[in-house]
Amino acid sequence: MDHVTIHTLAAGADSDDPIEALRAIAKLRTELDRVEAIAARRARNAGAPWQLIALALGVSRQAVHKKYGRS
Repeated sequence: MDHVTIHTLAAGADSDDPIEALRAIAKLRTELDRVEAIAARRARNAGAPWQLIALALGVSRQAVHKKYGRS
């Protein structure tokens, strides 16, 4: 998916049909999680510390490391 799809899904989340809105929200959440993971990986590959990534996402360093860190 690309940014056009994200915009389309976001618009669908405002549907008058609540079931259609919920489906759009579920798809949007999945797509945003995918895009976030890519951005976090790119940030790490560029040398960004976990603390900076966590700050950008508004979560703790531990939370972002647990979600995206490799064992």
